[in-house]
Amino acid sequence: MSSAESAEHEAHWPTAPVTLDGRTLLRVRGSPSFPAEQRAARIEGRLRELAADRSIPADAIRVTESGDMSMIVAGERRIMAVVEADASNEGVQRHTLVGLHRDAIAEAVARYRRDREPHALLMGTVYSVSALAALAAGLLALRWPFQRLGTMLEARYRSRVQDVGIQSFRLLRAEQMWQGLRNGLSFVRLLAVLVLAYLCLQFILSQYPATRALADRLLNLVLDPLGSIGTSLVAALPSLAFLAVLAVVTRYVLRLLRLFFAAVEHGTVVLRDFDREWSMPTYRIIRLLIVAFAVVVAYPYIPGSESAAFKGVSIFLGVMFSLGSSSVIGNIIAGYTMTYRRAFRLGDRIQVEGLIGDVTQIRLQVTHLRSPKNEEIVVPNSILLNGNVINYSTLAKERGLILHTTVGIGYETPWRQVEAMLLMAAQRTAGLLREPPPFVLQKALGDFCITYELNVYCDTPSSMAPLYSALHRSILDVFNEYGVQIMTPAYEGDPEQPKVVSKDSWFLAPAKAGAPQPGEVERRSEADR
Repeated sequence: MSSAESAEHEAHWPTAPVTLDGRTLLRVRGSPSFPAEQRAARIEGRLRELAADRSIPADAIRVTESGDMSMIVAGERRIMAVVEADASNEGVQRHTLVGLHRDAIAEAVARYRRDREPHALLMGTVYSVSALAALAAGLLALRWPFQRLGTMLEARYRSRVQDVGIQSFRLLRAEQMWQGLRNGLSFVRLLAVLVLAYLCLQFILSQYPATRALADRLLNLVLDPLGSIGTSLVAALPSLAFLAVLAVVTRYVLRLLRLFFAAVEHGTVVLRDFDREWSMPTYRIIRLLIVAFAVVVAYPYIPGSESAAFKGVSIFLGVMFSLGSSSVIGNIIAGYTMTYRRAFRLGDRIQVEGLIGDVTQIRLQVTHLRSPKNEEIVVPNSILLNGNVINYSTLAKERGLILHTTVGIGYETPWRQVEAMLLMAAQRTAGLLREPPPFVLQKALGDFCITYELNVYCDTPSSMAPLYSALHRSILDVFNEYGVQIMTPAYEGDPEQPKVVSKDSWFLAPAKAGAPQPGEVERRSEADR
């Protein structure tokens, strides 16, 4: 590299400002071994020491020459040196540049000392107190016109503000619009208060040397972030346009998919080997996949997605979601599994973990049951997936649901008579199917009695409880008619008199002859439904 090229290269080294009390006095260049910021910081430190030492007058600052550099000194204190490279960087002669620097430093030192004199500080305090008093007066003065304006608007236009709607549907109510107007006035008033507070604060900070630099940058503290946001927004407009188009396309694709699966659900569109009840769960799965794909495509276009902070927050949220939603995701997967397994449908009566009820809602995480006592039972889908589910309704329409009950009868009663009486009780019970016919099983030959099981068919699982009740009434009536004693639940010896109820005692007080007969409860429940 030639000497001319070297000089030109050195003349364009970066520079840094030298400030005192927030005011920029000059700029200095740096070098690879002595950066400009470091050089400026050392000069500022010497200036503050010099300005604080009132034993050296400001006019004692002078320039001395030392070979190929010019020195700015004050008494025996060295402040800074100016070399040919500094002058070349500014495009002036060295002696001209060093003179300008000396004058700027002398003026700054004099101003530094003048601003810290007791009289100047006292006057700054007086001005600050006056500014606070003016601010208080301004705030009080703002209160009256805004109150007056609000009262005037309410008196003139409150009665004219009407609801906005289409026929009987109200889009906006008058009170909501009026509240919006009041909020607008409050916002304008708050904005005026903030402006006055800003002006007062800036004036007070400018009265003291230590805070004068902050006063000069006070407005920039608000405008700089807004400017950065605006600049970033303008730079991100192409990416934001892509995200908007992607969102619109994704929305309409999902809408078309929903219309298609809704048609499948209602039977308008028929898919071979595809259950109609699978339509909405399948739509939700496909919707999740489409949204996930759209997020993957959109990720590089999200403003700030390449920053380390964005990636760190994304990882943190992902970890938190995975730790806190394991059971939720398990229930969701179980819900979809139960749907495609066809374990039950809406309206089926099922039993799980000892709970019996009719299925009223199948959600992603839980299934709602309505118990025979009209209680709502919420069962997590993970329990349904991992537990044993008994469905009373699946085969009831095709082959009938078998209801069964047991009685214990002594060995002295012929088993043929017992079976005939049980079948007679089944015939008397309304609501049971005649085909297939009921049947009796002998379950056990116990120590004191024989256990008989009566099995009957029905096609209404939701009526199991009233049917059982009607069947038990019929069994009691038939066994009482024929004088056969039921030994259940325990038997230790033969009583002197059989434990039966004669027919003339069936309606002892407070029972009435018009009391419900066997099967009548079932007929009433069917009528209520």
